[in-house]
Amino acid sequence: MSDSRLVYSTETGRIDTKEPKKEIESKVFKDGFVRIERQTKGRKGKGVMLVVGIDAQQHDLKKLAKTLKSKMGQGGALKDGIIEIQGDDREKLKQILETLKFKVKIAGG
Repeated sequence: MSDSRLVYSTETGRIDTKEPKKEIESKVFKDGFVRIERQTKGRKGKGVMLVVGIDAQQHDLKKLAKTLKSKMGQGGALKDGIIEIQGDDREKLKQILETLKFKVKIAGG
């Protein structure tokens, strides 16, 4: 029972312990470019595009991921400050990011 959280005490009443939200750590490159990588490792041959290098403190990554997924017409996710988009259409993704005022480079093979 040492891991239990105290919710109510008969002496003081309801106990509210506010836990701070975890900040998303994102990898930001010094040159200011956002990189689009292709990855198949650990995905049974299915390819995904990774959007890396967007500062989480300046941009809402969750909202940006939703926008990218809807404009691409594909699924995806946001994991550890990296936006994953299913499929392999990096040129289209690059054009969409450039219209959103990002400097973009296609990285990897």
